[in-house]
Amino acid sequence: MGLSQAFSSRRGRIFALTAFLALVILLVGYQTASPLSIYRQDPVVLKQPEHEQGIGHEHQETDEESHDLTPPPLETWNHHEGNTGIPANHEDVSPPTTPSGKEDIDLGLGIGTIEVGEEPNSPDETQEVSPTASSTPAEEECVSFERLQRMKPGPLSAGKRQFPYVRPPPHCRTFQLPALEKLIERMRTVIKDPDLFRLFENSYPNTLDTMIKWHGYARNSSPWDTNNGGTSKSLASFLATPDEAQDPEEEEESNPETDEELTYIITGDIDAMWLRDSASQLYSYLPFLTPSPEKSSLASLWRGLINSHARYIVISPYCHSFQPPPESGIPPTRNGAYSQNNPQPPYDPQKVFDCKWELDSLASFLQISSAYHARVPEDLHFFGKYRWIEAVQAAVDAAAAMRLGTYDEEGKVLPSAWTFTGWTNRGSETLTNDGLGNPVKENGMVRSGFRPSDDACIFQLLTPSNMMFAAYLEQASVIMEGLAGLDGLDQKKKAMAKNMTVQMRDLARGTRHGIAKDAVVTHREFGEMFAYEVDGYGSANLMDDANVPSLLAFPLWNYTYSLLDQKTIVKTTHGGSRDSNTQTPNRSESDQDQPSLDDELSPPSPPPPNSKPYTTTPPPSHNYSHIYQNTRRFILSLSNPYFAAGPALSAVGGPHLGPGKGWPMAATVAALTAYNSELSGLSSGAKEQEKTVEQQLRMILDSTSGTGVVHETVNAWNEKDWTRSWFGWANGLFGELIVKIADDEAGRGVKWESGEGLLGRSWQ
Repeated sequence: MGLSQAFSSRRGRIFALTAFLALVILLVGYQTASPLSIYRQDPVVLKQPEHEQGIGHEHQETDEESHDLTPPPLETWNHHEGNTGIPANHEDVSPPTTPSGKEDIDLGLGIGTIEVGEEPNSPDETQEVSPTASSTPAEEECVSFERLQRMKPGPLSAGKRQFPYVRPPPHCRTFQLPALEKLIERMRTVIKDPDLFRLFENSYPNTLDTMIKWHGYARNSSPWDTNNGGTSKSLASFLATPDEAQDPEEEEESNPETDEELTYIITGDIDAMWLRDSASQLYSYLPFLTPSPEKSSLASLWRGLINSHARYIVISPYCHSFQPPPESGIPPTRNGAYSQNNPQPPYDPQKVFDCKWELDSLASFLQISSAYHARVPEDLHFFGKYRWIEAVQAAVDAAAAMRLGTYDEEGKVLPSAWTFTGWTNRGSETLTNDGLGNPVKENGMVRSGFRPSDDACIFQLLTPSNMMFAAYLEQASVIMEGLAGLDGLDQKKKAMAKNMTVQMRDLARGTRHGIAKDAVVTHREFGEMFAYEVDGYGSANLMDDANVPSLLAFPLWNYTYSLLDQKTIVKTTHGGSRDSNTQTPNRSESDQDQPSLDDELSPPSPPPPNSKPYTTTPPPSHNYSHIYQNTRRFILSLSNPYFAAGPALSAVGGPHLGPGKGWPMAATVAALTAYNSELSGLSSGAKEQEKTVEQQLRMILDSTSGTGVVHETVNAWNEKDWTRSWFGWANGLFGELIVKIADDEAGRGVKWESGEGLLGRSWQ
C-alpha cells in the first residue's frame, strides 16, 4: 500500500524514473565492458589476445599508448625481435597495388630443366587456379598480412599440418609477377605433398605479395637530392595532407618526376628498409629477371632498389636501415632507439631508421648491382646515369677508413671513422671502449661494428662479411671497368669509374690477404677451419650465426674464384655457387676487347685515404674446399656454441634471440649449400646429399606451428615458441630451396609422378 502511494505521487514518479534510467545505464555499461563484447567488434580495432589467435608466441608488445617516459628496453625495438620492432606510433598503410604487367619470359630454373605452363592471361585467371577461401576478405577489402594470417583462410592444405592459404587476393598483392604465378602453377603438378606445396606457394611470393611498400620515380627536387638538379624541397611538402598539398598539375609542373626508378621494400612486420634484407628478398627472384623498360616489370623493381640503395649509401654509408623515400608520401617510421643510441657520425632520423655499421649492407648493394649487370649486360649505361658510381665511391671510402687498426705504429690510439654506443641492458647492442669496440690489429680486412644479425661483433674482423664484400667488390668492379670505357658517359664520371675500378680491386685484394692470413685457424677436433671473427692479434671467435652472410653460407658468393686472378666475372645466381655445377666465369661481351684497367694503369691512381699495401707478402695458400667442409661439420654440431639442437628444430641460431633458438633460415642455407658438391663434399645426386637436404627440409616443414609460413626463429624444444610470422627474407630463401631441388631433380631425370625424389614423395 505504501509503495503504491509513493508511485502515485509526483515526487515518487520522478524517483522511479530516475532509478529506471540508472539501471539502464548500468546494464549498457556492463555490456560494453563485458569480455565477450570484445569479440563482437571489428578485429582490426581490438586485437584478440596472441595466445588465442593461433599465430604462435611472438613476444609481441601491445600498440597501446604508454605514458612511461623511461626508454624502453632494447628488445622492444630490435630488428629481428618478434613484431616488437614496430614503433608505438606505427600505423598500417594499405599496400599499393602495382598494375600487372606482361613480360616475355622464357623461364628456366638455373639450367632450364623445368618448363612452366602457359602464363595466365590476367590476375583473375591466377585467382581461379589458386586456392581461394570461404573466409577470405571481400573482393573490395585488402587487409594487413598479419590480420590475414589470424583469419587462417582456407581451404586448408589436405595434409596433417593443415596449413592455411595466406596469399592476399591478386588485387591486394603489392607487385604482380606473371612469370612467378606461372611457376607456382607448374610446381603444383610437381610437388606431390599438399603441405609442402602450400608452404612453397605461401612463402616464395611473400615479398612481392606483401612487402613492396612503394615503387615509383624520384622527383626533380627531392629533399634527399635525387642528383638531377633543381632546388631541394622540404620534407614537409612531400608529406603534406591533401588539403595542404599542392595542386597535382602545379606539383608536376614545378617538381616533375624524373625517369629514376625507386623501390622501397620493408622486411615484413618492421616498417623500414634494411639494405641487406631488401637485397636478399629481391635476390630470391633472380631467375625471373629479364630486360624490360616497363614499370610493371621485375627489371624496373630491381633498378629501383639499386637506385634507392645508392641514394641511401650516399646519405649515410655507415647506416643499415632507412626510411621511405619522400616521393612515396609514406611518413617516416619512428624508432625508439634513436634517443638511446649515439653513433658517430650521427644520422638524420627522417632519412635513416637505424644506424649500425654492418659491412654486409654494402656487400648486398654490390650483390644486387652485379646480379642485374649479369642478367641484363646490355643495360650498362644504367649504372652511369644516376648516382651508382658515387655510391660505390662512398662505400669504398667508408670501408677503407674502417681498415685502420686501433693503434698506429707508435702505439697511439687512432680515431675511428665510426663509433657507436647505446643505452641498453644487452651487451650485443653497444660497442665496448666508448664505441670503438675491442682492439683490432690492421691486416687488410675491414672492421664491422655489427653482424648481419644487428648484434655487436666481439672481434670486429667479421670473416663472412669480409668474404662477401671482397667477392662482390670484384664482380662490381667489372661494371665500373665497363663504365670507364662507355661511350657517351660524362668524362668526369668516366675518369671516376677508371679510378674506382683500381680502388675496388685493391680493397678486395687486401681483404682476401687478411682473411687468408688470420681467419683460418686450427681446431683441436675439426682441423683447419674458418673463424667467425678475428682481431688480427691471434684471437678468434669460433662460432657461426644464422644470419647471412654466415660461414655456413660460404658457397653462396663464389669466394673461391677470385676475379683478380683471372679477370673474369661469374654470371649465375649467387655467383654461381647455388648451382651444383659452377659455371666458368667470363667477362661481358662489351668488355672483351678492352684491356683490363689493372694492366692499363701503371702506376695506379692515388689510393684512397688511409690505405696501405697489404699484399707485399703472399698470403698463405689454403684449400678452401677442405676448410669449408671442416667448418661445416663444426657449425652443424654441438661444438658450435650457437647450434640449437632439439626435437622441434636443429639449426644454427645466434645471440640475437639467445641459445636454444634455431633459425629455419639456417636450415635452408644448410640445404642450399649441400648442392655445391665441390665445397660441401656431398656428391651430386648421392644418398648422402639427398639425406642432408631431406633432414633440413623436414625440419622447416614441421616448424611453422601450423601457420604455413617460415618464421625467424623456433625454440628447438617447442615449435609453438617462435618469432616473426611476417619475415620476407626467410620465406624467399625457402622458395629458392624448393626451386633448387626441382632444378636438380629435373636435371637428373627424377620421375615425380612415380613418387621419386624429394618433391615426388609424401611428407606426412
